[in-house]
Amino acid sequence: MADIMPMIPSDRQVIDGYGPGQFCISGQWRVGAVIVLPDRTLAWEATDVASLSVGDFAPVLAAEPKVEILLLGTGGTMRMIPKALRLALREQGIVVELMDSRAVCRTYNVLLAEGRRVAAAMLPV
Repeated sequence: MADIMPMIPSDRQVIDGYGPGQFCISGQWRVGAVIVLPDRTLAWEATDVASLSVGDFAPVLAAEPKVEILLLGTGGTMRMIPKALRLALREQGIVVELMDSRAVCRTYNVLLAEGRRVAAAMLPV
């Protein structure tokens, strides 16, 4: 039998799964929106894509080592963010990839296993 799970250092946060209104991060279920950084997971106050601002991403912007890619999970469906917000984050050196939160759960672990400096900010499904 082949092991299809990528090798990820044991001290890293891994997204194990999701359910209605919650995410399982490194074996712990968390209700509501979350920001997942390689070394920690934080509750996220965001409630919808339309009201997001640069300030909502303060933990991502402050992360060390610096995050290169932010996977932004917009809930059950992929939704766009304002162009000004995308540009403001890019000016801080962060590329934002928009997708539904289910896709973020799949993509984050792959990028982490590749050694990329990735973070996930996800609204619940």
